[in-house]
Amino acid sequence: MQFGGGLTALVWCSVFAHIHCDSCRYITLQSAGLRVNCSSQGLRMIPQLPTTVTELLLQNNLLCTVTPGHFDALHNLQLVNLSKNPFNCDCNIRYLSHWLKRNQAMSGMAVCASPAELAHRPIDGLADADFPSCFSAECSGWVYNSVLCFVLCFLIGLLLWCLQLARNSTFTLGIDESHSALEAESLRSLKPKHRARMRRSIGSDDMDTPLLNMELLPQILDVLHKQHNIKIKVP
Repeated sequence: MQFGGGLTALVWCSVFAHIHCDSCRYITLQSAGLRVNCSSQGLRMIPQLPTTVTELLLQNNLLCTVTPGHFDALHNLQLVNLSKNPFNCDCNIRYLSHWLKRNQAMSGMAVCASPAELAHRPIDGLADADFPSCFSAECSGWVYNSVLCFVLCFLIGLLLWCLQLARNSTFTLGIDESHSALEAESLRSLKPKHRARMRRSIGSDDMDTPLLNMELLPQILDVLHKQHNIKIKVP
């Protein structure tokens, strides 16, 4: 039987090579279970374990917390010993506390070492009231996310509203016949020397010619209205 147990340990060590084989000892039990003994090895974190483990001995190490979800895959686990570890009972220890409460048949024997107000208290006896700072942090994070989501939704809605408004808006401009010769009139108002210079550049006859052909105006107005939804009033 000893030979079979040693062979099984070697098999487990080869499969889980990332586990320190010289630290944890694997023993096959007569009840077809698997005992993993990692006690007194100075471990600061729990190694990855085979899912078939039934007994887990982790006492007398340097464990301060248990990673959330670490024990969830160990469905065959029947016994766990977590005594004599300096557990820090902050927000991260809530997973272990809830897990021990759900599996009270196992002898966890885990107690808090810090902070001072929770020292020597069993971890499976902790309540949510013992973690007020954790809930305040979660609440503030929830409020921040809610406000951020509301602001983003408001900005998106405002942008969509502006686009819809611009699509359905009608632009109305007033134009007078006098505007067609606006540039010519402005040239006539120039000083004589400036007017003479402009006459040489554009010609004297061009100043009396309207810049906008009023006969084409109805066609321009029709195109602006149909294609761009722009209405122009002509007195």
